[in-house]
Amino acid sequence: MKNSHLISTLNDLVGLYGTVNKHSLVKETPALTVEYRRWLERSRFFAIASSGPEGLDCSPRGDARGELFRLLDDRTLAIPDRRGNNRLDTLRNIVADPRVALLFLIPGINETLRINGRARISTDPDLIDSFAVDDKKPATVIIVDISSVYFQCARALARAQLWDPDTKANRQDVPTAGQMTEAASPSFDADTYDSDLAARHKATLY
Repeated sequence: MKNSHLISTLNDLVGLYGTVNKHSLVKETPALTVEYRRWLERSRFFAIASSGPEGLDCSPRGDARGELFRLLDDRTLAIPDRRGNNRLDTLRNIVADPRVALLFLIPGINETLRINGRARISTDPDLIDSFAVDDKKPATVIIVDISSVYFQCARALARAQLWDPDTKANRQDVPTAGQMTEAASPSFDADTYDSDLAARHKATLY
């Protein structure tokens, strides 16, 4: 790749793409509208992006409807930090830099919803208790103060045919969790890890 082909200024970038579509600007709001709230309440999966001294992170979050998050009001989300691997990548970043971006999906729907805001980590016992599942509580709750909300049009998911059953991958065509870990650490026992994975997930889901 030649350096002469790289975009290095905003003027060059804007000149290449042209005028922004006005509809992509008017759809952005500083809080949840009635329709954005209706859309969001159907979601059971999102990815959260954060930034900190060690770099960037983007983590998936999923749960049943009503358990994934709670709307405290039209400008505030509460998100339980469910059991995971304790790397704490997102939480470490939030402590250092509260800015976050969230991308919500609904199975079968090609539009997505994007929320930008600032996050904080709470140990409020009443809030933590309210997110208990089978008497298992999250360690903390992430509070997101919303600064902007807007939906992303359907083109990306439509191009990917993300919800088309014909595009569903076969398990044997994709490396397993154990195989990917073994590739990074050759002494790792991939077969044992994979054989125990389903039972381990069931026992540690919350």
